Amino acid sequence: MDCAARGGGGDAGEQQPEMAACAGNRLDLPVVELASPDLGAAAESVRKACVESGFFYVVNHGVEEGLLEKVFVESRRFFELPMEEKMALLRNSNHRGYTPPYAEKLDPSSKFEGDLKESFYIGPIGDEGLHNDANQWPSEVHLPSWKDTIKMYHATALATGKRILSLIALSLNLNTEFFENIGAFICPSAFLRLLHYPAEVDKSDDGNYGASAHSDYGMITLLATDGTPGLQICREKDRHPQLWEDVHHIDGALIVNIGDLLERSTVHRVVAVGKERYSVAFFLDPNPDLVVRCLESCSSETCPPSKPLSWPEPRLLCFDTWQSSSKNVNLQILFPKHAEEQLYMFKQGIYTSSVTV
Repeated sequence: MDCAARGGGGDAGEQQPEMAACAGNRLDLPVVELASPDLGAAAESVRKACVESGFFYVVNHGVEEGLLEKVFVESRRFFELPMEEKMALLRNSNHRGYTPPYAEKLDPSSKFEGDLKESFYIGPIGDEGLHNDANQWPSEVHLPSWKDTIKMYHATALATGKRILSLIALSLNLNTEFFENIGAFICPSAFLRLLHYPAEVDKSDDGNYGASAHSDYGMITLLATDGTPGLQICREKDRHPQLWEDVHHIDGALIVNIGDLLERSTVHRVVAVGKERYSVAFFLDPNPDLVVRCLESCSSETCPPSKPLSWPEPRLLCFDTWQSSSKNVNLQILFPKHAEEQLYMFKQGIYTSSVTV
């Protein structure tokens, strides 16, 4: 079924809400074997996925099934707390903590007050390097295992994300340790977001989304889901009418998508399906004090370079203040844009950091 956006479309911000019963076309995304001895084949699969859809699955990724199960258990326990207890951990100025339903609207043109989801952000953990641990943690009296479980998953997802980025490097004919060797992830902006979507909504919310249409503006996102459907992507946001496709759940797999920082980001959303849904998103971005510019070798007369950009973009909220280091760091990443491959160079500067939302 072609679940095109009603009302003619435009960009993601101009979509008209669809009924929850409207299902998208089923999409078969590449499945990347992260533990494969054939790294070349794995890297080629990643390259193809980034160019064609910006989404893929990874399996044998190093995140133990038992740990994922514990994360979902702890997530459910938190969201089942009384609202007043959750609001006591309301998201702070460092963007850590609880976000209630309707407090966030990813599609600013939506006619609804806000998206249906509620969430909890955990940022970089510890007091190391440029980071100050500004995280908020639920009381151990009520959730005794919560903090340790979440910290363990954060560390494991960070390691997995770096392995995925090594395949991106290899797809560019670079050494798998390229990003690590140049220090691009000495102090990465790594945020974990626990998400809960309600099973039932008020009649006034008919047509509203769990998460309205948006793209992630960072580098890569690793998503774990509880098996409940709802995630849809639109590979060609400028197509009229837009075509939305369902991203189905694969047991044991993580869903990976690339963000705006990799240029060929893909618009996605979560539709209400009449069933409670939990997911865990891990946003991995490099050191936040960066300037993005195109490499000369990756531009031409028909594909001229864009002007240098501060990262994150000024339009985004700033959540932390970061101190610049004295050295310059250059790194190269694939930016497939409308099937045209581009490389970009990042150079450290002095900027304020942010996080994918």
